[in-house]
Amino acid sequence: MSRPRLIKEASAPLPLERELLIRIHDLMVKARVLEERLIQMYKQGHGYFWIGGPGEEAFNVPLGLLMKVGQGPAYDFLHAHYRQSATLLAMGEEPIGALRQMKNTASDPYSGGRNFAGHFSIRAKNVVPVSSPIEVQYAMAPGTALAQKRLGGDSITIVTGGDAGTAEGDFASCLVWCSRPAEPLPVLMIVTNNKWGISTSGAEQHGEQRVADRGRAFGIQCKTINGNDPVEAYQELKEAMAYVRKERRPFLLEANVSRLYGHSSASGANLVTEEVDCLKQFEARLEQDGVLTRQQMDDTRNRYAEEMAAAARLVRDEPLPAPETIWNHIYAEKK
Repeated sequence: MSRPRLIKEASAPLPLERELLIRIHDLMVKARVLEERLIQMYKQGHGYFWIGGPGEEAFNVPLGLLMKVGQGPAYDFLHAHYRQSATLLAMGEEPIGALRQMKNTASDPYSGGRNFAGHFSIRAKNVVPVSSPIEVQYAMAPGTALAQKRLGGDSITIVTGGDAGTAEGDFASCLVWCSRPAEPLPVLMIVTNNKWGISTSGAEQHGEQRVADRGRAFGIQCKTINGNDPVEAYQELKEAMAYVRKERRPFLLEANVSRLYGHSSASGANLVTEEVDCLKQFEARLEQDGVLTRQQMDDTRNRYAEEMAAAARLVRDEPLPAPETIWNHIYAEKK
């Protein structure tokens, strides 16, 4: 399989407003610095496991910016996977929550210190709890979409996962349940394709040329895009979301992205230099088009680096969950 293509140089200006380009860049840097801090916490012994999305910021930031955020079926539901930190930041989450989950402190807002890093759960923003077993979110997505369709309005369900997980039956179940002619569902199915399944190359596993093509057999609109280009990602996501909101039918979007620090801490969490870095490419284009100077972009990174370091120092001294809280937030609570 071919690697994600580079952003092409062009004489035409970037087709998004300057303020939006700066906002996207700011969030991409914020997300990258957060992930690098989480990796550092793990390597220093201040966390137990890391898995995240450095390299996917160009796609995940626009996704979060375009969502209709709120609680209940009148707002978008997000059935995410564990590489979604940039999306959460774009939805308004503060990075200290991710740091607290990495340290497993009692103040962890997503699991009370009981889950892995990147396993978000935010009822107030319709972020369905992220699960470690891969791709089970695809089987759950039709449920929230059915509630939304019965309610009416333009809210949609968004479900994300990786290319390797499309081998799971949950992915096929989502294709089937979202495309039934009697009741198609407003689901934006997303596959972020980094060409790897832990340590297995996708080139050895996928018979199809594009994962998105699998939607055609179900009559689902589908498309493959360059997820390393935030401008293309923003435009394509906006168009796909508009289709799902209006037509109340599914759309399958495949985004080719990079995996900059390997699968997880289990594989070392070390930088993979041969992968395309979406942030470096975007910054080169922003500088080329006069949107931001190199100094301005460096200042943004330095500011977030200082903020993350200060937050990590704060989190380091926060208490871990008390033993008596082990039964909280489960079905057996107080029994």
